[in-house]
Amino acid sequence: MTHMPARGFESYEGTTVNLDDRPTTGAPSTVSSIPLSEPGVKSNGEQSIGHLVKNASAQVSTLVRAEVALAKAEAIEEAKKAAIGSILTIIAGVIALYASFFFFYFIGELLSEWLPRWASFGIVFLILLVITIAAAIGGVILFKKITGPKKTIASVKETSQILPGKGDHSATGEHASSSGSKGASATK
Repeated sequence: MTHMPARGFESYEGTTVNLDDRPTTGAPSTVSSIPLSEPGVKSNGEQSIGHLVKNASAQVSTLVRAEVALAKAEAIEEAKKAAIGSILTIIAGVIALYASFFFFYFIGELLSEWLPRWASFGIVFLILLVITIAAAIGGVILFKKITGPKKTIASVKETSQILPGKGDHSATGEHASSSGSKGASATK
């Protein structure tokens, strides 16, 4: 015959424990159950499907957040390069516009002491043109150094190869439905 314990008492395998006895060491008055196995793990040691899906979705979420953070970091780095290239190109234009008028007029007048006036101002114009071209080439070189987010692209490709069914359109039937709609529209 089973014996029902009185209020305040719990019975475990024939042993009666009084939960109302308050320890003097400051420990809590309630006893929480101590699981003998990890939550979500079956008795044979395998994890349940729900636990596996929960873990997989958490890991995919973490992976996506890491991919976004990597893309942001690379984009910021490339934007800094683009800003520096733009600033150098603008500086080259401003210098070519303002300084050329005053400084190169002086050089033209100075050269006209030894050469005909037309030749001296022709030389000044060529010097101005060379400086402008050099600054523009420097800006173009900096713009060409700007690259896409290579690490992010490589990581996304690696992730798509690891995850089953991702990037494989034949498994979802996407190509079949799109080609079927083309055939249906061609017959109309």
